[in-house]
Amino acid sequence: MSMRVATMNGYERGLTTLQKRQSELVATQEQLTSGKRIERASDDPTAAARAERAMIAQMRSASDQRAVDASRRATVQAEAALGNAGELILQARELMVSAGNATYSDAERRDMGQALRGIREQLLAVANRTDGAGAYLFGGQGATRPPFVDAPGGVQFVADGGETQSAGTEPLPLTLDGRITWLQARDPDTGANDLSAFDVMDRIANELMTPGRSNDEISQGVLDGLADLDAVSDRLQSSRSRLGELINRADSVEVRLSQQALTAAYERSAAEDLDMAQAISDFQNKQTGYDAALRAYSMVQRLSLFDYING
Repeated sequence: MSMRVATMNGYERGLTTLQKRQSELVATQEQLTSGKRIERASDDPTAAARAERAMIAQMRSASDQRAVDASRRATVQAEAALGNAGELILQARELMVSAGNATYSDAERRDMGQALRGIREQLLAVANRTDGAGAYLFGGQGATRPPFVDAPGGVQFVADGGETQSAGTEPLPLTLDGRITWLQARDPDTGANDLSAFDVMDRIANELMTPGRSNDEISQGVLDGLADLDAVSDRLQSSRSRLGELINRADSVEVRLSQQALTAAYERSAAEDLDMAQAISDFQNKQTGYDAALRAYSMVQRLSLFDYING
């Protein structure tokens, strides 16, 4: 049994082949233009899912990196603040050593006491320092006003204790507990962690400004003041050392995040990016095939029986 192929059927099959080849050529051209192998999830659902997971991992790494940057900025600023505080304590210590000179008069010691009060005010300003964006470095779990206030009974910590942490897979502190840093030095007499840096400054300033004290009282006051200042200095230095460790930890976290972001970027690229050399070769092959199909279709059109009879 023979099969007859009608002229119209041949035309339709030829047109279908041409449209298919043209569609493939246009799709390859779009890939070359965008540089992406996957434009829609339907192009390759498995690869599209891989690319989506990799993109989410990249976004998570970027978010964590912003949290690390915020923590590092706050930590570096707090470390610098404690460095300034250490310098102020050193100035106060030098004044105390000088105050032990038996040749000084009450008026001279009063001037030293005034100088110590000035240092104490600077110390309070350091304790209430902000990060430049409104957050207090030593504000504990957050404060809308300075965490330390100068009350009649001495400087008080009015914020909530503890620390605020950055949001991320590896939380890092954004603020420090000011109470521990400034109000809980180890008392050399009792051993309790309740020695306030500001109370120490107030006491030794008042003693220096008290006239009529004997040389023994002055000497003992200087010794006690130096011991307390050293205790305060040790507490500040301990807090500063911890901040140095936190900065190192932030650096380590940043390295890990960088590696994770790089891995995610590679995975995403492998899933959706186009192999340009292969795509150019495919485009050229499909272009050649499309040209050949056009020529073949043109030749078929001239093979009509009516064209043959009329010719």
